[in-house]
Amino acid sequence: MTTTELPSQRHSALVPLGPDSLTWHRFGDWRTALLISWSGTLQVMHPVIDTALVQHSAVFDNEMARLARSAGPIIRALYDPTGAEAQMIRDMHKDIKGTTDDGRRYHALNPGPYFWAHATFLATQYVVAEYFGEPLSRSEKEQLYQESKQWYALYGVSATNLPGTYDDFVDYWNEMVGTVLMKTETVRRSRLLNGLPTPSPDDRIPAVVWRVIGPGLGRLLVWIARGTLPPAARDTLGWDWSANDERRLRRFGAAVRIGFRFLPERWRLTPIARKACDGMVDSSK
Repeated sequence: MTTTELPSQRHSALVPLGPDSLTWHRFGDWRTALLISWSGTLQVMHPVIDTALVQHSAVFDNEMARLARSAGPIIRALYDPTGAEAQMIRDMHKDIKGTTDDGRRYHALNPGPYFWAHATFLATQYVVAEYFGEPLSRSEKEQLYQESKQWYALYGVSATNLPGTYDDFVDYWNEMVGTVLMKTETVRRSRLLNGLPTPSPDDRIPAVVWRVIGPGLGRLLVWIARGTLPPAARDTLGWDWSANDERRLRRFGAAVRIGFRFLPERWRLTPIARKACDGMVDSSK
């Protein structure tokens, strides 16, 4: 099982991001939720992450619940000034290790797969801006990438080989998509990605309500993932995407973009992000 070596880069300082960062306002935006299947798909296409899920996770019992459970801690880690949330996430991966079918050993804290998962969270912000939000300038893309290294440092995982610049990150991303990602067992077994009914992600949602909204929500998230995946990843999965599909996605994206322009910025943010931003404003008074 191979992974890509990253260009050399010194470890970022262990300093949490704050409300003056672009990441606080971009990653905390509700629109990132539209890409939860996108990031999940790219992650499970990594062979090490796939093997770890198959051997250690009950993800196939309820994929939507797993996605929802994973999203909360990741968001909280970004806004936690102590770094404790990020370190808790890291510690949850300490015992996830084993041997692949071809006899190679792996560990979930290996920087190859661990950084790949983090890279999908960073890239979510680029894709949201392209399809559902306001475009990012070149300098903003660079800023988001540099902030992502500061965010990643909070996990306490090896960061000695991170791409140095946004351009380096793009090269890394393209190499991963083109040479490492594959159609894994997790993808083949996924009920969500294969258009099959999935259980409710939360027991508080009445069964009758989930039967009505669940199938449509699942199809929407996978359709968005299908359209926004890198073309090479889509080809690896054997997923079709027509010019008409692209026009429909762009129209949907424009509607989301226009709708969000009418919202004050704080109401574009998830509750975790909004609380963090409000708290920093209050403390500065």
